[in-house]
Amino acid sequence: MNSLYLDLKSGISGDMFVAAMLDLGADQKLVESVLSSINLEGFSVAVSRVTKANLDMCDFKVKLTVDNHDSDMDYLFPQAHRHLDHEHHDEEHSHLHEHEHEHEHEHAHGHEHSHEHHHDHRNLKDVIAIINKSTASVNAKRLAEKIFTIIAKAEAKAHGKAIEDVHFHEVGALDSIADILAAAVCIDSLNIDKVYCSALAEGYGEINCCHGVLSIPVPAVCNILADNKIPMRQTDTFGELITPTGAAIVAALNPTFAPLPQCVMLKTGYGAGKRAYVKPSFVRAILFKADNKEESALYSNDEIIKIECNIDDSSGELLGYLAEKLQQAGAFDVSYTGVFMKKNRPAYELKVICAPDKLLSLSKIILNESTSIGLRYIPMKRIILKREIFDYESKLGQIKVKRCTLPDELGGNVFTYPEYESLKALAENRHLTLKETDAIIRGELYAKR
Repeated sequence: MNSLYLDLKSGISGDMFVAAMLDLGADQKLVESVLSSINLEGFSVAVSRVTKANLDMCDFKVKLTVDNHDSDMDYLFPQAHRHLDHEHHDEEHSHLHEHEHEHEHEHAHGHEHSHEHHHDHRNLKDVIAIINKSTASVNAKRLAEKIFTIIAKAEAKAHGKAIEDVHFHEVGALDSIADILAAAVCIDSLNIDKVYCSALAEGYGEINCCHGVLSIPVPAVCNILADNKIPMRQTDTFGELITPTGAAIVAALNPTFAPLPQCVMLKTGYGAGKRAYVKPSFVRAILFKADNKEESALYSNDEIIKIECNIDDSSGELLGYLAEKLQQAGAFDVSYTGVFMKKNRPAYELKVICAPDKLLSLSKIILNESTSIGLRYIPMKRIILKREIFDYESKLGQIKVKRCTLPDELGGNVFTYPEYESLKALAENRHLTLKETDAIIRGELYAKR
């Protein structure tokens, strides 16, 4: 399995994401085959090479029978010519001409009949039916459905309607169906199991669309970012850098928003944007594997978060309940330490150890379930010993034990312990005290080291 880092400092759209994935090595023939299998007329796809910011990039284009003006700068920004560098139009055309000797891989989907309308209004149920008729894998279908559902919820919220009552051409449009299904197929093709992502960059101004002139970021993007806690920063680029499809893809991948971790890079892919902004828009994607050179095969050196706060006005029942909630929500460890606070008040210091991506969710529980009005947190490193749990046949009967192995750098010793729940069950079954049972088992394990 591979890990993926998405560098979205220039924004993201569906076609940019797909192009970046194809540049990383996603199966292009599989993408074309799946898109062909949905049997919708009125579009074709083309994959080519273009140059942006003096870099060679992949371009994924959904060609429509009826133009949707998605990259028509005069249509999208009719009153903002002064903000746009139209030289990029000429630059892009020259690059495409320059690469004419390369093959532009195009796959047509049926005959383009005049009765096929690009702006057909479809609801979420219609789109999911189209996805399920395709030859995509089960995982790809699930991811595509998740992406569409995220967009549908955002549009429903923007229009004040129930999700099943929303008919909108953004999701129903052929290009959105092609982009999202292709994105899902690419992710599945690359065997990606972990995604990291930078904060998303957005532009400013207004954009002309089917709903009229809307402020940037548009309502659907705002809803997706808010609902999925996606960090965003606004740049000085005039124009829309984040499309609803792009935002929904990020949300569906549920990435960790953090810098690229220590790793071994496998490949970098660039997905070109179509719109001619002053600053070229593209997605940079990095395929990588975790770097284990500084980690012994016997232990893991990873990053965690320690959350702390002091509580001086809560009952034992509430503190116990809070600990249970935090453990259920994925905390690695929860503990209380007796402390004295100002005015010599006895209190408890709560300490929670968790993964970085659990910081916000666990902080929410602490601040809602306790009387604390603030907390502090700090990133930390930890060393985790290699551990194995196995069944051990003792003279008292079978019991589960844990074997922990230190790496050579830390001495190479091996320690074996009985697992508590298994030890307790064995003591009760043999009518012995827990202390007696523990001594017998540990004695046997020590003798067999």
